[in-house]
Formats: sequence, structure tokens, C-alpha cells
Amino acid sequence: MDVIQTITQCCSFSSRRCISSLIDAFVPPPQIPTRRVVVTGIGLVTPLGVGVQSTWNALIAGHTGVRPLSTDDLPLSHHSSLDYLPSKVVACVPKYQLDSENDPNAKHAAKFSHFASLASAQALLDAAWHPQSPQDQNTTGVAIGAGMSSTEDMTQAGILASTNKLRKLSPFFIPRVLVNMAAGTVSMTHGLRGPNHATSTACATGAHSIGDAFRIIQRGDADVMVAGGAESCIDAVSIGGFCRLKALSTRYNDNPERASRPFDAGRDGFVLGEGAGVLILEELQHAVDRKAPRMYAEIRGYGMSGDAYHVTKPPPDGIGAVLAMERALGSAGISANQVAYVNAHATSTPIGDDIEQRAIGEVLGQWSEHAAVSSTKGATGHLLGAAGAVEAAFTALAVYHRLAPPTLNLEEADPPGVLGNLVRGKAQQIKSSGGGGPIAALSNSFGFGGTNASLCFASIGRME
Repeated sequence: MDVIQTITQCCSFSSRRCISSLIDAFVPPPQIPTRRVVVTGIGLVTPLGVGVQSTWNALIAGHTGVRPLSTDDLPLSHHSSLDYLPSKVVACVPKYQLDSENDPNAKHAAKFSHFASLASAQALLDAAWHPQSPQDQNTTGVAIGAGMSSTEDMTQAGILASTNKLRKLSPFFIPRVLVNMAAGTVSMTHGLRGPNHATSTACATGAHSIGDAFRIIQRGDADVMVAGGAESCIDAVSIGGFCRLKALSTRYNDNPERASRPFDAGRDGFVLGEGAGVLILEELQHAVDRKAPRMYAEIRGYGMSGDAYHVTKPPPDGIGAVLAMERALGSAGISANQVAYVNAHATSTPIGDDIEQRAIGEVLGQWSEHAAVSSTKGATGHLLGAAGAVEAAFTALAVYHRLAPPTLNLEEADPPGVLGNLVRGKAQQIKSSGGGGPIAALSNSFGFGGTNASLCFASIGRME
């Protein structure tokens, strides 16, 4: 600081540029490490099932987690709302599978935190990473976000407030509604003292959390990150709110398994879902040195952008989506003809799916005729803050197995002919461009407020 102060005083008569140049000469900028990051573990809690293998098998087989909304899905105080909700289809995590899982934090944690805990425990087990030494605990961090926190708890608190019964408010109310509590709970449960981070960017939350964790490892601030997103807001207030936005499907109340239909001409809105997705991200050499059981894929790139356009609608030209994908590919050093698969954000809304198709076509150019594109929301519904993480997991699995999952209920593409290889009906083998190099895939997530994220995954040699 003495050198810098002296330079500044001596150059007080000159421009800021002159001062900056002299400071740079004496104090060179620090070298920021850029380390390779791989996915070594996955945990999933989804409407298709609890666990990676069961969820992936159901997805590839073309099963759906969408079903009719019932009073069992709503808190007791919301039962009377069922008849007044225009949308009566949801995608809930199978309760019978949750009952078999043991989570010591479930009693005092909100459901989204519970989901995050279960998915994180699965992912750590899958990665065979159980840090015990102070060094390992200090260099393992957590980045798990949520889009809407616990609307159920906030609704119940509002009922107590309106009836002058706040003395009955749970002492755990505040911790239950804090978005960062999922990350905090996972950190405390497993003794992880690395970076502890929680993102909340609506439906892009999961992707941003994974992307931020990727960069934390790249820069050397951690060796391992437990990263993802969680959400559970299937209650009358959330469903009613999205219905008021005209965002949810209402046309298929009597045929719920057909309600979530990304890219299809008959789509009329998304299906509200819940769950969690967690990835174990790890510095490549760290994974090699400890002989990690497997590497699903390498995260090569991460792109972010803002639409700067509208609260809920994407711009007609899809510029935000285009920028996010281009930045992901640019940072990855991946060309468009290496992209073999795109897991689209496509939620089954008339406007959003159309614009994303055109954006993918613009980014991939001629290769958009060949790259496989699907939206797994046809099977899971839209998991909001957890969507990007669950879909990032699906994308890593697609690269690992060289298999693109199908888009359910895609019968007539709308608009037609924009993308040449929309995966429908059944899963499809992923084929490389033939130009050599890794097989690459993009996972897109876009959120209200015009926030966009795209993750680029690439194939890597298996360790099995």
C-alpha cells in the first residue's frame, strides 16, 4: 500500500490512466487459476422418483410424474381451495418413496430443505465423497438455491396473523423460510466448511447455483462443491398465483398425463412440480487422485444474461437466451457443431417454447438440423428453482449414457420446422458431429425477471 500511495501522490497531476499503468507495473494483477471441473455424483428427488437410477430409468422409458391435484397435496387449511383452482394437475414427489427416506432435519426444515438434504446425501454417496479431515471439510462447499422458499409456511403464518394467533407461530418459522437454509442444513449435516452459497433467480436458480459452484472451483476457492436447487410450493397460494398469471395448464385437467407438452401445438401452460437436484462438482485432478468411482461429464462452460425486457415474458427475438448459450459455448471453447444435445428450458407455455426454439436455431445454425433437442419437463412438470439443477443432472446423464431423453406429449411441433431433431416418443442415441473432440450438450434455464443461464457439459473418459 505504501508503494501505491506514493505513486498516487507523485502522479496527482496526471490522469487516472497514468496512475493505473504505474500501479500495474509495480503490482501485477494476480493470476486467476482456471481448473477443470467434473461431475462425480448426482442426487435426484423428482416427481418421477427418489434416486438417480429410478428417475433416469423412468425418464428414458417415457413415464410421467404428472397427475391430478388432490386434497392430500394441499395443507389442511387449503382443502377448501381445491374447487376454486383453475389448474388441477401437479407433479409431486411420490410420498411413499419419501416416507422410506431418513432425514433427521425433516421435522424442523421446510419441505424444499428436506428435498435438498435427501438429494445431497444421495449425491455424496454416489460420488463416494465423505470428507472427514479438516482439510477436506474446509475445501468442500455448498451452493444450493430455491426460487420461492416455503410459501406454505408463509401462508400459514398469514392465517395466524389474520386471526390474532401469532403466539402459535413456530419458533422455526424464520429458518424454514430462509432461501439459504437448504445450503446451510447440508453444510451442517456433513461438516462442510467451504463456500456456503445460495442463489435465488426464479426458474434459473438451479442452473445458476451449479454455474456459480463451477466457477468457485475454477478459481481455486474450493476443490468440491455440493451444488443444485430445490423447490416445493404446491399449495393453493402458489397455484392460484400462477393461475392468475395464466401460466399453468388448465386444458387437460381431465387428462393430466397429457398436460405438460413442451413444443407441442396443444400446449397451454406449465404443470407445477417439486423436487431437488444436486450435483457433486469436483476439480478434475482431485477426482483422479482420490479415484472417484465415475465422472459423468465435465462442465466446460457457463453463460448468463439478462433480457432487460419484461417481468415474465422473454423478448420476441430471444436475445437473452441466445447470449446465455453463446457465452456458455464461448467460455467452454466448444463450437456449435460439437453440440449433440440440448436440454431445453421449454416449460410448455405458448410463447416461451416458441422463442427458445428459434434461439437454439440461431445459436446452432446449420447444426440445429442434427443436434437432439428435448424438454424433460414433459415428464417432470416445471420444478421452478429446482428445474435447472434436475435438468443439469439429466444433461450430464445424457452425455454419460450417450442417450437423449424424449419430450413427452410432443405430437405436432409448433412452430414446425425450426429445429430438425426434436426428440419425441422414445429416447434417442446421441451422435457426435464426426469432427472429433468431445460430445457436448447444453442445459438451458430461464427465469422471471429476464434472468438466463446455460450450462455446457462435455464427455470425458469414464473411470470404471
